[in-house]
Amino acid sequence: MGLSKTFSLLFRKYPLFRVLVYAVLVGAGIVVLTFVTQKNKKYPVIESIDPPVGSAGDTMTIEGTNFGDSRGTSFVEIAGNKITASNYISWSDKTIKILLPSNIQDGLLFVQTPAGKTKPQFFANEMGIPVSLPPDTKTFLPTITSVSEPSTTYGSLVTINGSNFGSERGKSIVYFTANRDDITSEENQFLPASEQDYDYEYWSDTEIRVRIPDGAVSGQNQFYVETEKGKSNFFNMTVSSNAGKKFYTQKKTYLISVNADIDSIETKTAATITLRVPRPIRSSSQPEANLSECNPPPSIANYRNTIIHRVDLPKAVNQKQKLMFEQHFVVSVYTVQTEINEKQVKPFSEKKRIIYSLFTAQDNIIKSNDEALKELALSIVAKETNPFVQARLIYNFMIDNYKLNEKPRKSENSVKELAKRKSGDAYDFAILYTTLLRSLGIPSVPVSGILVDSELKVQNHWWTEFYIENLGWIPVDVVLGKGTGYKPFKKIEDTRNFYFGNLDCQHIAFSRGWNEVKPTIVNSKIVQRPKSYALQSIWEESSSGTVNYSSLWNDPIIKGVY
Repeated sequence: MGLSKTFSLLFRKYPLFRVLVYAVLVGAGIVVLTFVTQKNKKYPVIESIDPPVGSAGDTMTIEGTNFGDSRGTSFVEIAGNKITASNYISWSDKTIKILLPSNIQDGLLFVQTPAGKTKPQFFANEMGIPVSLPPDTKTFLPTITSVSEPSTTYGSLVTINGSNFGSERGKSIVYFTANRDDITSEENQFLPASEQDYDYEYWSDTEIRVRIPDGAVSGQNQFYVETEKGKSNFFNMTVSSNAGKKFYTQKKTYLISVNADIDSIETKTAATITLRVPRPIRSSSQPEANLSECNPPPSIANYRNTIIHRVDLPKAVNQKQKLMFEQHFVVSVYTVQTEINEKQVKPFSEKKRIIYSLFTAQDNIIKSNDEALKELALSIVAKETNPFVQARLIYNFMIDNYKLNEKPRKSENSVKELAKRKSGDAYDFAILYTTLLRSLGIPSVPVSGILVDSELKVQNHWWTEFYIENLGWIPVDVVLGKGTGYKPFKKIEDTRNFYFGNLDCQHIAFSRGWNEVKPTIVNSKIVQRPKSYALQSIWEESSSGTVNYSSLWNDPIIKGVY
């Protein structure tokens, strides 16, 4: 009897034999399926990490493959600790960006996905690594030999003498010790002289004339010059002010997403559509404002504090496909607190300074030359000449006499109506307050951005800063001083007193003053967004070949806070 006939007979006659055969077949199937599954399994692979040496608060980029299009249950582990959800900036199949946590330690770094775990990479905490001495480049490095004023005050002009500063400034910077409560690195320890405040007045290879910036530490202050060749030696001076002190504390770092969409594009010829996405600004209280990710890559990453996306359409189109533009920022903000000795505050004396002429002048939104508003300001301050007291009198007057509307008014209505109708929205309060200060000759500027409450809910918001000579910028938020339903991280018992001269770290600024952006296309169509989180003249620009398109700008979203 043949083997096949014997097998057939046994299979039919003996049930136990049939069970044994089925078991063998199922087992073989499982083995084959497991082999195929394991063979096709896409294990995650790390190709690089940047930086391999870093510290808490740094942004790390992990490049590789098979991470998955979204994080889901996947995670990054460093030195045995999983990175928490709020520290993930972005996650894609090839790139992961995270914010290094405060408890970061030396150790092995893994990416874990449902498919498995990567081979490890080593990460080192730079705080525990000894710093090696740089090579001797004294021939090229800038050198400071003396300073004209060893003891000076904020905003004062000092002359730095030395060599190798360069014949023109270019991108060179003078750094001063910063007045912050969390000095953990050299980058955080120093702040640059401010271009926005016009601190730089003269630059040559042997002489720099620069003003002490707002936010520099009082007392002993180290400063240095940095050029493309490197950093100079440190030099000391003493900085103080009889008018008062400022403090920068309680830093928060935010992960912010800003998105805009374009769809339903219709053109009659070749056309161009340009978006100008506002970037968070940098200042003494908001020193870090970095673009961590941008999709698609921008045409220009930073032009007049905007990100430029340019869409070129080579021929007539009728396109329904949505174009999406996504930006992610890492922004650090400090709480600002002041102690003012108002008897030592004097009217502005250096009226030839640009900071005075620019921030007391009328512009597109601040109508400080309006006679009715000038008369109103004078009636409020009466015979008072102290600018700090004047600013407080106007603050108290607005809180006591004007009603806050919860919903924004129509943008075409004049801010002047707040003074007439005695009611207005948050934008009206900030702009009118700034206008009244400027009409009195007090340098002041409106600040536009977002307000983040304790539940990470975001709303567009506006506030003001005014300048005291020999001290710096003083923040004021009339609306929060009046009292609203806003919930700060830390409860403020007396909002009226706090928000005159102080500002919490939940105000994130996108523009400071009016940003006049010039058109780049002849005969273009311009779109503005009044009363938004940035005060700028152009948000969208399209060429004459554009018939129609739809755009959607989402307000900024807080993805995490650190």
